[in-house]
Amino acid sequence: MMLKASRQSLPQDEAGWTGGMFLTRPFNKIGRATIRWVNHLGAALIFLLLALLMTFRSKQLPKIVQQIYYIGARSTMIIMLVGLFTGMVLGLQSYHALVKVGAEGALGTLVTLSLVREMGPVLTAIMIAARAGSAIAAEIGILRISEQIDALDTMRIDPLKYLISPRITAAVISFPLLTALFDLVGIIGGYFSGVLLLGANAGTYLHRVQASLELKDITDGFIKAIVFAVIVSTVCCYQGYFAHLREDSRGAKAVGLSTTSAVVLSCVLILISDYIVTSLLI
Repeated sequence: MMLKASRQSLPQDEAGWTGGMFLTRPFNKIGRATIRWVNHLGAALIFLLLALLMTFRSKQLPKIVQQIYYIGARSTMIIMLVGLFTGMVLGLQSYHALVKVGAEGALGTLVTLSLVREMGPVLTAIMIAARAGSAIAAEIGILRISEQIDALDTMRIDPLKYLISPRITAAVISFPLLTALFDLVGIIGGYFSGVLLLGANAGTYLHRVQASLELKDITDGFIKAIVFAVIVSTVCCYQGYFAHLREDSRGAKAVGLSTTSAVVLSCVLILISDYIVTSLLI
């Protein structure tokens, strides 16, 4: 009788166990994704710290200058182009909005503060992530899958010192300079559309630009630029450096997916960190 009862209760136990697994399965997936994200975050932080320590080693200056040319100087034209049309669109939209309330004299203030505080650092970082960040991730990823990074280890050359550290340092130097260029060209673009095309007063526009812009506004914009530089350079280098460890692909496909992930993740983190830094600086 006891054996028969135990056999009858077994399917119910199995059914209960299966039902419990069905209910907890979504939480298992969330937990695994969270643990994986935390692991990557910790690994990226260690990756960044080790690369920054390598900055102060000998013979780093020539490689840093080369990367400043690649990340900074070669991004100048696209930054100026985007900054010009961003300022023109901002001046156009702001003028028509301010005319409705009779405050068109504040056009210079609105254009300047919008660019210096917010749009300049964010759009500059996104454009550099799209142009230079994608190239960095692809280049390092190709070096990884072609085993050239392993060859550097064999020759007792630290890959972090040779490949990663110059790029992160160059990004930290280049981002604020390009942000300043973006702001300047954007203010000129706002002058072009607001004053020359729509007929706003030129003296009022320039006076508002000078009177409304304070040192804190410029400093806050540069702080954002440095934060974005660290994020973009670390994410792009990290994605390329560990492209061979991707679980979803191997070889050339892994490089492509790592490059895509680097750009998308950089843009998302730029917007998230922008809110966080803005809330801390206000």
